[in-house]
Amino acid sequence: MPYRRRALWALVILACMALLLAPAVWNGFPLLQYDTGAYLSPWYDGKLLINRSVPYGLLLVAGQRPDFWPVLIVQSALTIWVLALTLRTHGLGRRPLLLLAIVAALCLLTTLPWLTAILLTDIFAGLAVLALYLLLLRDDTLRQSERAGLLALVAYAGATHSGTLAVLMGLTAVAALVRLIDRARIPLTRLTRAVTALALAAVLVVAANGAVTGRFGWSPGGFALSFGRMLQDGIVKKYLDAHCPDATLRLCRHKNELPRDADVFFWGGGSIFNKLGRFEGYSDEMRRIVLASFADDPLLQLKSIVSETAKQLVEVRTGAGVVKWAWDTYFIIKDYAPAAVPAMQAARQQHSGISFTAINLVQVPVAWFAIALLPFIAGLAWRRSGPTDIGEFAAAMAFAILGNAAVFGVLATAHNRYGARMAWIAVLVVLIALARIMLNRPRSETPGLPV
Repeated sequence: MPYRRRALWALVILACMALLLAPAVWNGFPLLQYDTGAYLSPWYDGKLLINRSVPYGLLLVAGQRPDFWPVLIVQSALTIWVLALTLRTHGLGRRPLLLLAIVAALCLLTTLPWLTAILLTDIFAGLAVLALYLLLLRDDTLRQSERAGLLALVAYAGATHSGTLAVLMGLTAVAALVRLIDRARIPLTRLTRAVTALALAAVLVVAANGAVTGRFGWSPGGFALSFGRMLQDGIVKKYLDAHCPDATLRLCRHKNELPRDADVFFWGGGSIFNKLGRFEGYSDEMRRIVLASFADDPLLQLKSIVSETAKQLVEVRTGAGVVKWAWDTYFIIKDYAPAAVPAMQAARQQHSGISFTAINLVQVPVAWFAIALLPFIAGLAWRRSGPTDIGEFAAAMAFAILGNAAVFGVLATAHNRYGARMAWIAVLVVLIALARIMLNRPRSETPGLPV
């Protein structure tokens, strides 16, 4: 590659990095969320918290100096790499300025830079979906080292959040069904790599939990999220009305005091949940109620899940949980990463807070429009002459977004955080489709590897 072209690539990568880090640079410190501290603390106190990834916590520990900036650099660099591979595998490689234009558009129109600039696992959800897609459907355009890197990314990303792992498992199951119909489209070696990545993710969770706490096992709290959904939808109250009084159900004495908001139940000060012992003291009864409720009225559960799934598809607002008073996180950073405290206290988020109102006036309708376009892009691309790379891309991302909504419809309640972290990939599909149209790339052209 000529020196000028290498220099151009270097400048473009630096510019992309600057765009993805811009919210944190403007803030003066990496963005924080309610859950950030809970990822950091297990390394220091040896306690596993509900649905908090120890593997991601280890990244925070390793990258805490100076002021957690290395974590954001890793997140941004991985994002640039995956986007560059995605462009190349769709015939848009060797175009550094196009990569810069795509990243700039994503930073303006989507929540992407707010994901790369925050100390949270959410950026890995979309990256994992793209990486799995590349391994399953664009494998023939990848180098062996790239396959290994993508497999490692899928494994690590799956270990960062149980919801992300569930989405990846669902997509892999869909790929297995496609293979039953068309073996040539997804060869066994590709499916094997995907399954291997998911198995490694599970091993990584168990091993990291064991290394930090001395107890090998899965992170706690899975049934608590489903309990929260059932609480909001009135299913818990209905179950208690049918089974109380029951001396073995401690919640019976509080059944007429239950809020219809899961956040109020779990996190409200002086709540019933605190009296029952929180996650450590009440997890067994929550599991009992969740499983028994499914057995008692599966149709009601199905109605609840479908309703939450539909809500999740449209809950895509940027900035959920990025608030001024994330006290638990502040105290944990103060206790375990004191060197970062001065910069944290001086940041805009901790002084005046950050308003996302204007941002969401743009990003929410763009996300809705892009998600709605996915099936049309897939249908139009396939209608002309059978399956195409863009058609497969749009279909795969549509399945991913729908699967993400369904996973949280089952496991939790609809939340903007869960929707926003996936919605940006729909906009990426639209941008790549537009780029192909504008550059008039023939459908049959084989994407080449860069020199």
